[in-house]
Amino acid sequence: MKRPRLPLARRLALREWLALCVFLALLGAFLGWQNGLGRGDKVIYDQFVSFNSRPARDDIIIVAIDDYSLAQLGRWPWPRRFHAALLDRLTAAGARRVGLDLILSEPERPQADGSRPGDDLLAKAIARNRRVVLPVIIGDNGSGFTATPPIADFVDAASGLGHINLYHDEDGVVRSVALLQGADGVEWPQFSLALLEAPRHDPASAPLNLSQSDQDAGIASLADWQRMHIPYAGENGHFQTVPYVSVLRGEVPKEFFKDKIVLVGAKALGMGDAFPTPVSSSAGAMSGVEIHANILAALLDHKSIKIAAQWQTALLSCVPVLLAMFGYMWLSPRHALLACIALLPTTIALCYLSLRAGLWIAPRAALIVVVLSYPLWSWRRLEAAITYLGQEFIRLDQEPHLLPEAADQAPSDQIEDMLERRIGAMKNAARRVRDLRQFVSDSLNNLPDATLITRTDGRVLLPNRHAHDYFESVGVPDLEGASLFDLVTRLHAPEPIDLGSQTSFDWHQLLDLDYCKVLASGVGVRDDQGRDLLVKSAPCHSAENELIGWIVSIVDISTIRAAEHSRDETLRFLSHDMRAPQASILALLELQSETTSALPQAEFFARIEKASRKTLGLADNFVQLARAKSHEYRFEEVDFQDMLQDAIDEMWSQANAKQIKILADVAVGEYPIWVDRGLMTRALVNLVSNAINYSPAHTRISCVLRLQQSSGQILCHIVDQGYGIAESDRPRLFQRFQRLAHANQPRHDGIGLGLVFVKTVVERHHGTISFSSTEQVGTTFTLTLPAYFG
Repeated sequence: MKRPRLPLARRLALREWLALCVFLALLGAFLGWQNGLGRGDKVIYDQFVSFNSRPARDDIIIVAIDDYSLAQLGRWPWPRRFHAALLDRLTAAGARRVGLDLILSEPERPQADGSRPGDDLLAKAIARNRRVVLPVIIGDNGSGFTATPPIADFVDAASGLGHINLYHDEDGVVRSVALLQGADGVEWPQFSLALLEAPRHDPASAPLNLSQSDQDAGIASLADWQRMHIPYAGENGHFQTVPYVSVLRGEVPKEFFKDKIVLVGAKALGMGDAFPTPVSSSAGAMSGVEIHANILAALLDHKSIKIAAQWQTALLSCVPVLLAMFGYMWLSPRHALLACIALLPTTIALCYLSLRAGLWIAPRAALIVVVLSYPLWSWRRLEAAITYLGQEFIRLDQEPHLLPEAADQAPSDQIEDMLERRIGAMKNAARRVRDLRQFVSDSLNNLPDATLITRTDGRVLLPNRHAHDYFESVGVPDLEGASLFDLVTRLHAPEPIDLGSQTSFDWHQLLDLDYCKVLASGVGVRDDQGRDLLVKSAPCHSAENELIGWIVSIVDISTIRAAEHSRDETLRFLSHDMRAPQASILALLELQSETTSALPQAEFFARIEKASRKTLGLADNFVQLARAKSHEYRFEEVDFQDMLQDAIDEMWSQANAKQIKILADVAVGEYPIWVDRGLMTRALVNLVSNAINYSPAHTRISCVLRLQQSSGQILCHIVDQGYGIAESDRPRLFQRFQRLAHANQPRHDGIGLGLVFVKTVVERHHGTISFSSTEQVGTTFTLTLPAYFG
């Protein structure tokens, strides 16, 4: 079976990664082969050496020719009898080795008789000590290196000679020393190394701190140490130091020098024997004698710093960049950047640990290549991304758009370079995405129902404005990120439309693909405000047919439920109230057909008339209510007092039959109003009729009419002295088919549509109806309608 080939983009990315790896590795190897890139690596080296300090050895003592000694003994040079006296004190104190870091290559000025007593005294003192090492100066006279040793008397008396030359790097800093340096055909050991050798005048004394093999091979065993980088133990003043004059005068106890290595040298300012070192940056130059003390301590401690071979530095310079490149390939951009940054201190730390172990590997080449690798890789990745996106944008720009576009947004035919084409394609793609998003947002917001877009776990991603309005009304102002299940659990009595009432239901089934078809018609619920709702859900799939979310809609079906309730009441009205008079007429006809049960003709026609009129009244009320709820109103400008007077005149005979007086209390003036005269008059008739029906005989009904100029409203009060309305009946006063009657009140024919009709008509005229009632005292209905002023 053949393995699938990688996509072209990935193959190109891999090739670029490999090419960049090879390039950076070769660059790192080339820079590392230089084994140090100038001043930068030297600065790092100096800092590491400064950090790598060690405690001063207590067996090394410096006798310093310092400013204090010069002040006490006079200006330099001093008589050599001073040096002889000093050596005698050190010999008496039992010093193990003495290194005189003094230039003694010329004899002392002779006296008048030609003698040089100072040189004689010093030579005898050196000979008595038998452990004194003297310095040799090696210089370049143009034809090669030449050595300048002390005068012959001193050379014969000394136990050893050693050169005091130091290597100065390009920046003048002393970082290394030659342990063996040839001149005039002779290999001279370094001054500190000479101190470690067995004194030639004291065969019983062994070399200091040298292994047996080193003792056997002598200086030749140090051939690999031709040049040693000095592992400085500390900065200026690190070793024990005493003034020259204090030792000369015997102010220092003899025990202080017992079995110690003593170095005698200049530390006074202005004597010229001072050099910059890696550890003297903050304390100034370091004296030559103290540099020799550091070399001596390093030899005694077997400490040295060796410069790595070129191949070692080249290898170290390649490893970090290769690690960085692997990180760029497998890590995210942010993690790759962090890995690149972490590699820099890691490389420096490894170089520092290597220095502590005695091997110096210059890190600057590795650091430069690692720092260079990230922008190079980022540039290539960015270039590849820009190229890919540009091609995709151009391809997307060439595809037909789903939404209509303005004419000025159509693609241009002018000549453009590749960059302009990609920028233009990106602009078009971004604009089309914004247009599509706006289209989706507008479509969602213009849906008539509350709609939520959720994730697969039910978290709300996008609600439309109707959803915001609904849930804000129930106390949930923030929907984004909310759980759908927390929202729907506020709803009561969930009942799936297509499932039986006995079937158990859980809200999580709403977002379950297995229940999509079963719950296709939705779930009926009721909220805390008594509204009837229908909750529906539909899955949302990606282009790969993967479920990515759900679309949940909440439909307010309160109006539909109210219409169903009204339909049921209407059917009940037709089946009972309208049917009863018709059944009475049929029964009367059957009775009248039998001579034994026939009624007198007058009574028979009276009963037929009563049943027919009742049926006609019921039908008329029903038709009038249907017309009041229709949209076919015929508005005209009318004076309200004319309609009120028409209603009073129409009901006068009914009121007169119960000996009830109807009084009109109308303030002088006009009451213009924009109304359907027929419907409003019928509403007033219903109110006056109710007042008559629910009032006892010999009472009074007042019809009060007022115009409020400040608010521009007409107020009409129908006040009766009737039975009043019971407290329990008031909430259903304006409901359909509600007939209110009590045992102590006479029964009245009606179907309970009168006040429903009145309320409907008044509200269609942008008015309100209210009432106040006291049982056995009376009831007042108040109509508030806007006046019309043209």
